[in-house]
Amino acid sequence: MGRGPRDERARLAQMDVHTMGQLAMLPGRSLVSLLGHAAGEKLTALASNRHPREIRTHRRAQSAGAQSALGKQPADERIIRPTLRHLADRIATRLRAKSRPGRTVTVRVRFGDLHSVTRAVTLVAPISATAILAEIAEQLVRAVFADYPDERTISLLAISVSHLEEYADLQLELPLGLEDERRRPGTRQGMARWMADRAVDRIRDRFGWHAVGYGSAALELSRSVPDEFRELAEEDL
Repeated sequence: MGRGPRDERARLAQMDVHTMGQLAMLPGRSLVSLLGHAAGEKLTALASNRHPREIRTHRRAQSAGAQSALGKQPADERIIRPTLRHLADRIATRLRAKSRPGRTVTVRVRFGDLHSVTRAVTLVAPISATAILAEIAEQLVRAVFADYPDERTISLLAISVSHLEEYADLQLELPLGLEDERRRPGTRQGMARWMADRAVDRIRDRFGWHAVGYGSAALELSRSVPDEFRELAEEDL
């Protein structure tokens, strides 16, 4: 019957070995004789910072997200809309820069009592347009407050986009009068929004991020969100 982790710790403790530094100072033969060949060799390698597992340094992220900590604010449109639009702008800009639209949009709402709720939707086609992402996020947040009508304050809002895809040619869609045509990237409205975003991207690339923005978010932000965004966390693609 093999030794378990507790047995190994007890034997090491008998030798007054309690830290990795102390373990690294022991001769490998001592550990093998004390713990057996397999455990002794493994601990010797780990203590010397050796491990056979491959280190992957170029793994691409599977999601992109941003969040804004708001302190404790009233849960009304003056706070929620500009915050979500600002976050959507940050995320969608990065999605377009890496040509990696995503299919799943997730929002997280943290209320004033620090209780958090998430909602998500998976789309038919991947998106990277700022306005489309913002509108979907707003719809999800409204669904949260519909389920929690007694909540009156919020302390954080977050958006993430996952199920990212390598950019492919956009599949055009016929104008069928669907209710969500403005949010479908292959429709005339969807393509117009994407082209507007690309124009904004080019201006920002040349003159900086603050050279141009989306008017409603920029104007409402300055007078609606105290201290701007004190905590903005973004995942790199």
